[in-house]
Amino acid sequence: MLSKTMEEALNRQVNRELYSSYLYLGMSAYFTSVNLTGFAHWMMIQSNEERGHAMKFYEYIFARQGKATLDTIEAPKAKWSSSGKVFEEVYAHEQKVTGMINALVDLAIKEKDHATFEMLQWFVKEQVEEEANAALIVDKIKTLGDIPGHLFYLDHELSKRA
Repeated sequence: MLSKTMEEALNRQVNRELYSSYLYLGMSAYFTSVNLTGFAHWMMIQSNEERGHAMKFYEYIFARQGKATLDTIEAPKAKWSSSGKVFEEVYAHEQKVTGMINALVDLAIKEKDHATFEMLQWFVKEQVEEEANAALIVDKIKTLGDIPGHLFYLDHELSKRA
């Protein structure tokens, strides 16, 4: 059974993951509007993945006899000045999420909640991958030059994400 403190913290994370999904959906819409459909596809996959993360927390709360509570999700930004700025925001956002996951791990340790600690290890590993993927794309955009004509190769590469 979850403590009230842990249940509240996990519910906050459900909503944070749903916001992440919403943010990436907004980024997908932005890329679609500027005809970078590979970038849009990558973001749509990312949005779906974040929703999946929310559902892992949601299901875990119920598995531990908790109650899931959903809150308002803030509207994401709709415009960016360039593709590079979008992916810089992705990278910064993933770093912020890593901090949130680490705080949950710290809480699980403090509460001696071994089951939640164990469940969170999947997210700890996932965040290493999330940050690395975002950083790699930021670096590629810097290498190519954040100029629409230069990004078509990367757009094609990102369209292949499964």
